[in-house]
Amino acid sequence: MEGLSGTERKNIRAGLSVGIVLKKDQRSGTLTYGIVKDILTKAQVHTHGIKVRLETGDVGRVKIIQ
Repeated sequence: MEGLSGTERKNIRAGLSVGIVLKKDQRSGTLTYGIVKDILTKAQVHTHGIKVRLETGDVGRVKIIQ
């Protein structure tokens, strides 16, 4: 899965380990890691990353697919 883009919905599915940027961390770019629970973006592509909810409940845009 290494090298896949977090901007394309087709690359993301529930159970995947990802790094996301939370809304509060957008300026710093700090990543939060976890497992995808839900995909929130309906569009197939989003330039800033597909928005997901992690199993922890955190919501953010995918920057890294592990």
